[in-house]
Amino acid sequence: MTATPSAADAAPGMGSTVLVPRVVVLPSAMELLVLLRGKHGPLMLHQSGGCCDGSSPMCYPQGEFTVGDREVLLGVLDLRLALEEILPDAPTDAESVPVWISAQQFATWRHTQLVLDVVPGRGAGFSLDAPEGLRFLTRSRVFNPAEVRALENQRVLTGADWEAGQRPPAATYPQVVAEVEDACAIPD
Repeated sequence: MTATPSAADAAPGMGSTVLVPRVVVLPSAMELLVLLRGKHGPLMLHQSGGCCDGSSPMCYPQGEFTVGDREVLLGVLDLRLALEEILPDAPTDAESVPVWISAQQFATWRHTQLVLDVVPGRGAGFSLDAPEGLRFLTRSRVFNPAEVRALENQRVLTGADWEAGQRPPAATYPQVVAEVEDACAIPD
């Protein structure tokens, strides 16, 4: 299994600090995001907190889901990336998929990394994956103590920050990972 880089790891030429990723994506989920972007244009994801579509990650055309001022940006997935790849520049809005979660859900999930995956089945009713025969699935991994300490110094962006034009820096870690050590298994 491939572990996600810890805060103690540093990529060559990237300085001594690697941002701890709050969200990563498996190759099959990245492939589906690229397919959906081709069909629907720029995308966004919102980690649902329950109700009608359970707790599935929901995929929308960018801007179609209203992000509130207090929503938390978990990360921005870069659709240009392949497995284990890192690029020095941040993606454009068209190349990126911001991943959001409500402030209340973030308070519950703040100690876990979300792992975006896909499984066969019908996606949630309003999510763009619904007609594709696949559905997005969120698995999670609890951050280790070093990552928790690093996250204390890592500012999160909110919907208000995003609206004001703030964007996170380019990722200093691979966003597309083959596997994530200690992640929850896919349910049967």
